[in-house]
Amino acid sequence: MSNGIATLSLLAASLVALAACDGRVASDNSPRASSAAGEPSIRSQVDAANGRIWWLTRQGVFVHDAKIPQKRLVPIPGWVSVDVAYACPAALALGPNGEALVTSNILPTVWKIDPETLAVSEHALALDADQDKDIGFSGLVYSSEHAAFFAVSELGSVWRIDRALTRAEKVALSAPMTKACGLAVGALQKAERLSRLCVRGPQGDWIVQLASDERSASVRAAPCTDLPWLLSQVTLRGE
Repeated sequence: MSNGIATLSLLAASLVALAACDGRVASDNSPRASSAAGEPSIRSQVDAANGRIWWLTRQGVFVHDAKIPQKRLVPIPGWVSVDVAYACPAALALGPNGEALVTSNILPTVWKIDPETLAVSEHALALDADQDKDIGFSGLVYSSEHAAFFAVSELGSVWRIDRALTRAEKVALSAPMTKACGLAVGALQKAERLSRLCVRGPQGDWIVQLASDERSASVRAAPCTDLPWLLSQVTLRGE
């Protein structure tokens, strides 16, 4: 077991080191990273707290647990995703209880993988805006301070998603964003409400400052490396 934990620690350190060296983070699938089973990876997440690594691939999600030697594949029934050659990839995120969440990059649907049983549940979100658009999510992150998820679409819109994964509310932005391919949250500061998001795209980054009501936000173009971001959660489409 110690070898498994050491392997996870090394992989986690490698991903964080990549993020620190490259403010744009080549992506969870860079350079040409693959799942433990050799399947090309679209996204990956290191869950150091629970000793796991998750890989999103076209086949489904592979999971490597430090307590279990074999890698397991979790198929995602009904998953719809446009190929990364044509759009920013779907997102893979970690939930507050160690669950893994997978989005579609064309539909407002989230699939949740139970961290214990690996059972998959599908959650179609009710949008409060843009019902006439093909809204999917290319970035997803959980904010413990807000007890909610935040998501970004490739079109540049930001959404607040309730923890139960039932409803997505569009956040009004002060300036437009284009080609939004990844999302991260700012590191929590003492006595400070976590309210900043980092949206990343192939041509640059935006810092999104949420208002206190979480319904609107100011946007400015700026590299995320200016602030202490949780870089391991920022992902971009591979070159």
